Amino acid sequence: QGKFVESGGGLVQAGGSLRLSCTSPLTVRITTIGWYRLAPGKQRELVARISSGGNIDYVDSVKGRFTISKDNAKNTVYLQMNSLKPEDTAVYYCNGGVTPLRDYWGQGTQVTVSS
Repeated sequence: QGKFVESGGGLVQAGGSLRLSCTSPLTVRITTIGWYRLAPGKQRELVARISSGGNIDYVDSVKGRFTISKDNAKNTVYLQMNSLKPEDTAVYYCNGGVTPLRDYWGQGTQVTVSS
């Protein structure tokens, strides 16, 4: 079995944008995939998820700023992050969007937003 592979993180100033990519070992065409984040001293948080049929959910703190999308042909899920805030600083991961799978966690991608 493979693991999720995340990329696209970096250091950005507040108000800036980043686009994260996630290559999935699961078939995104038939699986709900979620983006999670883990910040120091905080619990892991589900930020956004997209279902097989394209239904989308966001945590309230990112609504209107983040956009999740997917490319079924590439088996890849994206997270476009705009108007970034320092509180968005975290390591971002992707995994199953209903129940994350313990053995599928990848390395994540670090997002750091400076004020």
